[in-house]
Amino acid sequence: MNTNKPAVPNTTVTRNVHDLDKTTDNLYESLVVIAKRANQISNNVKEELHGKLAEFASSNDNLEEIFENREQIEISKHYERMPKPVLVAMDEFLNGKVYHRNPAKEQK
Repeated sequence: MNTNKPAVPNTTVTRNVHDLDKTTDNLYESLVVIAKRANQISNNVKEELHGKLAEFASSNDNLEEIFENREQIEISKHYERMPKPVLVAMDEFLNGKVYHRNPAKEQK
């Protein structure tokens, strides 16, 4: 996932509801697609973050030896500044970057 996209806003944006149901003809189906994509993005970012922070994990369970690691703090701040997964998923959906299909509609 490219996290340096300037096109995705970091704050919520008011959307026109009619823009969401253009591709699926159903608002709720569109929201399900966006929610599932947001979960995928969230899981990918979470795995990536845990992988990077695992490098800093210590094998000592001694509470007295807890110290701040500057690199770890910078990595955490970077991930906190990233746009939320729902905002990224919404942007991808509205720009046609999400592949989706409904097997129930295909059977008819």
